[in-house]
Amino acid sequence: MKFVVIAILVAFTAASFHPVNREFVDEIKKTATAWTPMEPEENPFAYKTLEEIKGMMGTKLRGRKELVDSTNIDLTDLPDSFDWRTEKPGAIHPIRDQANCGSCWAFASSEALSDRFAIESNLATDVVLSPQFQVSCDKINYGCQGGYLDRAWDFLEYKGTTSDECVPYTSGKTGRDGTCPDKCTNGDEFTFFKSKKYNHPTNEKAIMQEIQKYGPVEVGFMVYADFMSYKSGVYNTHGGRFLGGHAVKVIGWGVEGNLPYWTVANSWGESWGEQGFVKFRRGNNHCGIEGDVYAGEADWKKLISE
Repeated sequence: MKFVVIAILVAFTAASFHPVNREFVDEIKKTATAWTPMEPEENPFAYKTLEEIKGMMGTKLRGRKELVDSTNIDLTDLPDSFDWRTEKPGAIHPIRDQANCGSCWAFASSEALSDRFAIESNLATDVVLSPQFQVSCDKINYGCQGGYLDRAWDFLEYKGTTSDECVPYTSGKTGRDGTCPDKCTNGDEFTFFKSKKYNHPTNEKAIMQEIQKYGPVEVGFMVYADFMSYKSGVYNTHGGRFLGGHAVKVIGWGVEGNLPYWTVANSWGESWGEQGFVKFRRGNNHCGIEGDVYAGEADWKKLISE
């Protein structure tokens, strides 16, 4: 009987947990010195269920075994801060919202490639690429149920993706992958935007060099409950339940209060974080953010129409 009561209590606690609540936010305020959480009443995730939130964590993490320790790496030949928003204004495309689909893997890869096309072509090819085409057509990944980042870049290399205007995003509303189309929604033939063979830098300096030379990269990391309440500052986790893997786009880096950080563009809309961005602790593979890093050069001279 005692065992049954304990089991019921554990089940009730697990079922009633929600990552956005007053008690948890107050606890974050006591322990987090480098970042500030948003109040529960202003948090867009306060109105989603735990299952809906976990359903957005669509990255299947590999965690690279060959990750190099960054502790003693010399960074003196790189600037203290770098941001593609100021390096090439207009090259970084606006924050988007993946909504009710675990499509972060497709958003971060298509957005990184979009920005790289703008950078590589000196803004001559300024296009928002379609995460929906990847969600619906990349059959080696799992659509709204998630995806592996290296497979996303394999798809962008061998098949490519279309513009968002050609195949607009719909899975955020439906929660479904959708059928892979054979033409644009307006009936036009596809123009494919492709990546060259992707790189996967394996330490802090290599990631910084990749960003500075070619543009933003896609990274995957482990999400803990406190991340949902991030508002400003340099994020490092203070705990809470593990919610899943997530993918984002890194556009640069900097230092704040002696803490090094990555400048990260999320895909949760502008009402979250610093207008959709987050400063994420850099240099110690925090939450695995330096373990799953991918990006390929934009193949902008070989746009393919079919």
